[in-house]
Amino acid sequence: MTDDLRTLVELETPSNDKELLTAGLAAIEAWTRRRLGPPDERRHHDGGPHGDMLELLYRGTAPATVLVLCHYDTVWPAGTLADWPFQVTEDGRASGPGAFDMKCGLVQAVWALRLLRELDLPRPAVRLFLNGDEEIGSPVSRPHVERLSEDAAATLVCEAAAGPEGALKTSRKGGGIFELTVDGVEAHAGLEPERGASAVHALAELVTQVVASADPALGTTVNVGVISGGTGRNVVAGQARCGIDVRIAVPAETARIDAAFAALRPSDPRVTVTLTGGWARPPMVPNPASSRLFKEALTIAADLGWTARETAVGGASDGNFVAALGRPVLDGLGAVGDGAHARHEHVLPAHMPSRTALIAGLLAGCAG
Repeated sequence: MTDDLRTLVELETPSNDKELLTAGLAAIEAWTRRRLGPPDERRHHDGGPHGDMLELLYRGTAPATVLVLCHYDTVWPAGTLADWPFQVTEDGRASGPGAFDMKCGLVQAVWALRLLRELDLPRPAVRLFLNGDEEIGSPVSRPHVERLSEDAAATLVCEAAAGPEGALKTSRKGGGIFELTVDGVEAHAGLEPERGASAVHALAELVTQVVASADPALGTTVNVGVISGGTGRNVVAGQARCGIDVRIAVPAETARIDAAFAALRPSDPRVTVTLTGGWARPPMVPNPASSRLFKEALTIAADLGWTARETAVGGASDGNFVAALGRPVLDGLGAVGDGAHARHEHVLPAHMPSRTALIAGLLAGCAG
């Protein structure tokens, strides 16, 4: 399994590189065929400028179908492997770009199905969905995730587990991605500054209003992470913009944030404000069907000799879409490790067998 993880990590698949994504998906499909043989059904979906999607259906011994969600795109740009190659260290860590988020989860999902086959255990049909635009909010893949989860007995999300105990994720925040563009009036900063209306100065005012819309008590955070504007120190800036990340735990917060952003007003009436973007994912709020699925995971983990735990996290996944529709979903079934989106990203391979067995047990349970 660690060798398979190396194979996948050494396929660079940054979300913004269509050519590498296409090559990576082809290589991943070839790998699944080596491990599982050809699928019984295969459907390929064009991602447009983003990574393509692939549905692979493997028939089972029972009529139920389980959707297994994995994404193969990563946040790491092309060339990262050159100075950060895959490696397994003496302290038992496997590191490399995308190892934790989430190529290890894909390895475990495929080996779980292989495990059920080799032990000749009951199993449902498994629909493995490989997504190429998850890290950028799933703009193209979302309708496919929602469609495929409609008749699924369960949706298993093989995103990385949380924390050193490898907790399963039963709650996730939803998220919005926005860009605020401010257009002012350019002028010479020394000769006639009064004729200008600075977009940079106005944006500085508005950023404080944007950040003030957060409500930590409700789990709502607002972050201005990127800011740019102006053309020179001696020019009253004609344009400025910023990128905004919003996370919410309560669905009703979408309307409040929308209203707060719509009310943004600069003090200079000559300045205009344009807000683009929107809500990428709704919050993952536990529903009765998902709670039953977690309880089943508790039992399976106990049979395997360890204690499963649950947690709520700030990051979002494709599981958010499924939960928002009231369908059974369990997330965090992937790697145990740390460092998503960071240079210390790593997996603890010692946990891969037990996590694979958990996925296999959940699949077998759906067959029963």
